[in-house]
Amino acid sequence: MKIPAKMRIALLLVVSSGPVMAQVEISTTAEIEIVEVQADGREVVRLERPGRVIPGTEVIYTITAKNTGAQPADSVVVTNPVPLQTRYVDGSASGANTDITFSVDGGQSWGVAQSLTVIDANGEERAATADDYTHVRWTLQSGLAPDQQVPVWYRAQVK
Repeated sequence: MKIPAKMRIALLLVVSSGPVMAQVEISTTAEIEIVEVQADGREVVRLERPGRVIPGTEVIYTITAKNTGAQPADSVVVTNPVPLQTRYVDGSASGANTDITFSVDGGQSWGVAQSLTVIDANGEERAATADDYTHVRWTLQSGLAPDQQVPVWYRAQVK
């Protein structure tokens, strides 16, 4: 599976204090951990962009939201799909001062991990697991000032 090194999209968000639009740029970086053993036996972990990945590899997706506009951006929400051919690694989503929610239905509805349910192959409702997540969403608890950026991240394991 080939992972794109960097993807960029522009996203316009409404500033809640008025009709002015704030511009927030979202960039996503995919990296893997490389563990190197030093001569003294210490392990050093570094991140590098992957070329090809094999099943079982964990990819760290870092999504950075940056306010590129001149106005503060309030009510910033960052949403990222869990890539096809991967599964979300349970408990790996993180981001300072964010509320993290998940979707199991392609982004149609959202909830905290403990509240999500899915219908199994027998037509019965069961608690959702990390394997069921289709999207991860971070809602920033505070706005972004002009030129301010905030990273959020999660891990996905290649199937």
